[in-house]
Amino acid sequence: MTHRSRLFAVLIDVPGEDRDAATRFWAAALGADAAVEAHEPQFTSLAGGIVKAALQQIEGEARYHLDFETDDLDAEVARLRALGAEPVSRYLDCHVLRAPGGHLLCVLPVHGDRDEFEATARVWG
Repeated sequence: MTHRSRLFAVLIDVPGEDRDAATRFWAAALGADAAVEAHEPQFTSLAGGIVKAALQQIEGEARYHLDFETDDLDAEVARLRALGAEPVSRYLDCHVLRAPGGHLLCVLPVHGDRDEFEATARVWG
């Protein structure tokens, strides 16, 4: 069975006490408009850059992670695990994995514009 996925966004994870300064820095560095997501206030969208990016408030140390969106969560998680990713946690429909080398990535249902996903997602299987 086939499924589709694509890189959705680069997330800049920052501790809460650094959020305002990090937002100002990354918005200016990327030439992006910053806006707190009304339905997910831990996220600040950084719109207008070349790469979709967002800032996420976290507990712990600053880091980066990638979000992948897919039309089949189970198939995409299985594909990435077969490539060597290890499960870390799950939050609602978001599967957090750790890639070889230690980097985090999240696999989530299609979260962006559906037409854009249809036009740009890679077909697997």
